[in-house]
Amino acid sequence: TPVTEDFAEGYPSDEEWHGYINNNDRVLLKVIHYSSPTSAGAECIDPNCTWVEQWVHRAGPREKIYFKPEEVKAAIVTCGGLCPGLNDVIRQIVITLEIYGVKNIVGIPFGYRGFSDKGLAEMPLSRKVVQNIHLSGGSLLGVSRGGPSVSDIVSSMEERGINMLFVLGGNGTHAGANAIHDECHKRKLKVAVVGVPKTIDNDILLMDKTFGFDTAVEEAQRAINSAYIEAHSAYHGIGVVKLMGRSSGFIAMQSSLASGQVDICLIPEVPFNLHGPHGVLRHLKYLIETKGSAVVCVAEGAGQNLVEKTNATDASGNIVLGDIGVRIQQETKKYFKEIGIPADVKYIDPTYMIRACRANASDGILCTVLGQNAVHGAFAGYSDITVGICNTHYVYFPIPEVISHPREVDPNSRMWHRCLTSTGQPDFI
Repeated sequence: TPVTEDFAEGYPSDEEWHGYINNNDRVLLKVIHYSSPTSAGAECIDPNCTWVEQWVHRAGPREKIYFKPEEVKAAIVTCGGLCPGLNDVIRQIVITLEIYGVKNIVGIPFGYRGFSDKGLAEMPLSRKVVQNIHLSGGSLLGVSRGGPSVSDIVSSMEERGINMLFVLGGNGTHAGANAIHDECHKRKLKVAVVGVPKTIDNDILLMDKTFGFDTAVEEAQRAINSAYIEAHSAYHGIGVVKLMGRSSGFIAMQSSLASGQVDICLIPEVPFNLHGPHGVLRHLKYLIETKGSAVVCVAEGAGQNLVEKTNATDASGNIVLGDIGVRIQQETKKYFKEIGIPADVKYIDPTYMIRACRANASDGILCTVLGQNAVHGAFAGYSDITVGICNTHYVYFPIPEVISHPREVDPNSRMWHRCLTSTGQPDFI
């Protein structure tokens, strides 16, 4: 029941309400029972191919809570790059904490950097502050990559009296959250560290999807449609669109599937050649001869063997990628010039436009529920967990499980084959 009088009627009393999640509730990780190892998507767990069922904890409010709300100081931090829906998650975490009766909620500005930079003051948060932040993109708290050492972060948390930390970020950020939890554990601090997986690339293991992904696919439609119109309206027009996806081609694949206007979809998981009898350029020539125009959709991490290595890394330690979009544009122009066929090549890179927009309706719902469940998990006394959807149910995953490596498109999966059927492209090897 809410602790403040602000809620006129409060919630139904405990006797009437059976809305609590039992601590022993589980959700099954895999829901298909494959009849044979050759079924699409079947994986053998061991040489004899016996099936081992794996379960994860179900997310939601618990009847007994671990923390006293009046003793909680909760902090929220957003790290990495921007992603649609960050503000929705921040807003819902704050609102849910207030419903639990927490009075002391702060935002740490500009990622993990905000723990050590003396010039950055923590931002007090309340329902009044966050009421309308979900109406715009970006992050109220600001984002940045990198940051101080783990022991500095934990010392700063100890100084500030933070005993609940909500971390919004991708694989690297979650690895940081895992290290923060381990350090707190080592120092015997009773701190709940809870992650909310933020990655526009949808590349976190075990989850159905991450927030911001739906919005990204929807926004990418505009870029693809523009490329299609440009290509279709020009004599021998070719539209090239570069979408996000460092190591995973989910945005490119789903956007190509959704648009129905893409002739060639290139992703990091599937190698391809530009030149040669089976290369992308040869297929473009075929498309120009038969259709008169073509649209290419490429993920930023695709074909890195075809561009010059930069050897540089960003503050998060990610390798700075070579620009495959520009490379395809240049090589296409060069190829058609050499074979004496006129071609009008247009290149569109909507990366930052996609990242900075506000979440659409389905992502808005996802963010809202993730925010609520992050707070429920922290109050249940869990730490080193992250919230997500597994087989349509909201669950708590152990962070070490989801950060072991990025999730990638399986080139043998049904979804990639659906994409190939939609584009009609051959193998480019």
